[in-house]
Amino acid sequence: MKYLLDGQESQRLQFRKIRNADYEKWVEFFRDPKTSEHWNYEKSTPEIECENWYQEQFKKYAKNEGGMNALIDKESNALLGHCGLQLLKVDGILEVEIGYSLLPAFWYKGYASEAAKKCRDYAFENNLSKSLISIISLPNIPSQQVAINIGMTLDKTTTYQANKVNIYRIYNPDLFD
Repeated sequence: MKYLLDGQESQRLQFRKIRNADYEKWVEFFRDPKTSEHWNYEKSTPEIECENWYQEQFKKYAKNEGGMNALIDKESNALLGHCGLQLLKVDGILEVEIGYSLLPAFWYKGYASEAAKKCRDYAFENNLSKSLISIISLPNIPSQQVAINIGMTLDKTTTYQANKVNIYRIYNPDLFD
């Protein structure tokens, strides 16, 4: 489980594996139309979308392909969202992605940048990859700003899961020559 940050911490956040008990809180993410306005996919009920998302994370855990970590506020112990390192194929190349999603109540408070920075640092300190990417839909300016905040730059524009996306990238200074 080298890609999971289970037990790691940042200034305000604790990272841990997601749990079935998180479902009731996270289903609110899928109920809010703002959370999917930048991503085209076949929508179902929020409950089914949430269940499918959780099952996908558990599969990634089982295959040692990383996955999202629950982000827990150290002060309130509340679930704020998810962030993690995951192995994904983009344009036929296996990449390590930093993914992040927060409940809308916690947007624009610096949590996504803080969590993504911790993932970046963890990946580079453990030499998990020569580079890290973030896959961000073209209209999602706030997520692009998170990528820029952690030192990523625009690498290319492509199509991923039928969405036009920007691929932001940062290179591991210890492994890049």
